[in-house]
Amino acid sequence: MSLPEFRERLFILSQYCIPQHTLSRLIGYLADCETPWLKSKIIQLFSHFFPINMAEAERENYEQYVSFNDFFTRELKPDARPTVQDDNAIVSPADGAISEIGRIEKDQLLQAKGHKYSLLALLGGDTELAEQFNNGAFATIYLSPKDYHRVHMPLAGTLQKTLYVPGKLFSVNQATANNVPGLFARNERLVCVFDTDCGPMVVILVGAMIVAAIETVWAGQVAPQSKTVNTIDMTKIFTLAKGGEMGRFKLGSTAIVLFPENTVTWNETLENGSAIQLGELLGTIDNIQS
Repeated sequence: MSLPEFRERLFILSQYCIPQHTLSRLIGYLADCETPWLKSKIIQLFSHFFPINMAEAERENYEQYVSFNDFFTRELKPDARPTVQDDNAIVSPADGAISEIGRIEKDQLLQAKGHKYSLLALLGGDTELAEQFNNGAFATIYLSPKDYHRVHMPLAGTLQKTLYVPGKLFSVNQATANNVPGLFARNERLVCVFDTDCGPMVVILVGAMIVAAIETVWAGQVAPQSKTVNTIDMTKIFTLAKGGEMGRFKLGSTAIVLFPENTVTWNETLENGSAIQLGELLGTIDNIQS
């Protein structure tokens, strides 16, 4: 076994052994700390290890952020991420890299080469919801630490309901995707169901190791939450434009987008590992509903 292979196996094994939630919440506490010297030190250390482009941030000076999480979820300048405005365009909901993209084979999504997982499990066991997306289309986008960590709408839509699904907090990088079975259906996540001009659309915010919380623009912080699946049907109309912010990760993770069968065609230039930015073309709508 080579040294890189040994390190990867050790990393995967550690994912099962460490107290995932306790560690993540502790780091979340530090990330929310507003003590000036401590938050500045954390931001400096992070910026040393990851190439952060502060020129595109609304607040370019590190000292303008009151905590590490304030810095990590920093807003961008209005023109930093132009959104493709064509009526039939579906845009990337986030900065990151394509983990996998393609078709759902009956109830199975591709996690990584040689690994698939259940759509029903991903959607928290909601059979009625899962049936709408059997044989549909999915795109999985991984947000690395250096990326912008707000998640936006791939398409204009009206929120119908959300499902908070409790779970583990495995890391969600390529190494874990290659080695942890059912990774995205095992981790804590928030399933957001929208009605759009091409029918239903789901955007899933997947938690991960040291992700201290998931927030949405309509409900604030929604994870961590209960130990059981919590479904909330919307009683008020909440509509978001294409490219509009819908949520954010306090420390990063993965966004998964789902569409029903015969609804969309993905951008054929995208594949595993492709870099993509918020607002860029993810795919096109095959048939806009009237």
